[in-house]
Amino acid sequence: METYRIPNTTLNVSRIGYGCMNLGGNWDRAPITEAETSKATKLITAAYEHGINLFDLADIYTLGKSEAVFGRVLRQLPDLRDQIILQSKCGIRFADDPRPGDPARYDFSYQHILHSAEESLRRLNTSYLDILLLHRPDPLVEPEDVAKAFDELQRSGKVRYFGVSNHTAAQIAFLQQYLDQPLVINQVELNLLHAHLINDGIMANQAGVQYTAGAGTLDYCRMHHITLQAWAPVAGGKLVDPPAQADERVRKTASLVGKLAQEKSTTKEAIALAWLLRHPARIQPIIGTTNLERLLASCLADGVTLSREEWFALFVTARGASLP
Repeated sequence: METYRIPNTTLNVSRIGYGCMNLGGNWDRAPITEAETSKATKLITAAYEHGINLFDLADIYTLGKSEAVFGRVLRQLPDLRDQIILQSKCGIRFADDPRPGDPARYDFSYQHILHSAEESLRRLNTSYLDILLLHRPDPLVEPEDVAKAFDELQRSGKVRYFGVSNHTAAQIAFLQQYLDQPLVINQVELNLLHAHLINDGIMANQAGVQYTAGAGTLDYCRMHHITLQAWAPVAGGKLVDPPAQADERVRKTASLVGKLAQEKSTTKEAIALAWLLRHPARIQPIIGTTNLERLLASCLADGVTLSREEWFALFVTARGASLP
């Protein structure tokens, strides 16, 4: 698989990353089973063998079991650690954590960032993270606290690079002015059916357009050499296998994805991902399937190139409206 350098880092990453959100079992406190460990080993190994070297996790995924099962895989395959890029996230806290009655919240406090990173390292059975992302914007963020935490984590060698997830251009710019480290990643929801960040670029000064909080985020990230990662890049499977109750826009888009897959002798997953890969922002899709067949079908996107006409045909169909 083709790789490229993340700007402002020494990291060469695969065009597609693997998201580990659902590894380790269900989102409950049940222990990780041998079957789940075996499944995770097969998926991680298959992804790596097909050219994927960036693996995306978070402290909250399957209540910590995603990182823990990945750590088990690294214990079984210790040579793998130096061949891959491990990325995790922190900042989301669930209700009743740590005390009963505590509300669900976001937490970018100095103490929580450090504690979360330490716990991620312990679960992952590694001494360092290549990238740590702040998961969702914290309205109570004290940027000086974030800066202090980042400095300590980098100085100790526990985190090499930092980024954010689900942040707007303004939120990134605000945070960046307090940091000594460049924010190198912004992971956002982005796919054919959720293309607001791309659609934003063609809707300026159009009548009836509502204010969008993320306005200018894609252009800001390009201008400041921040890599955009796309979570839910196939819209939770709707672009591959739309549900029976899907609306007309979804059905038509999925139909066109299927048509192009037939014409190009490839998979639907590959077409949906190739749409993101075709964008000059060098968007990195983070695929999250736990189905081995779909994982391999997704990797084929690296060999698919869409023409400008094919890209726009998909874009306009998914918009459900003509271009302005």
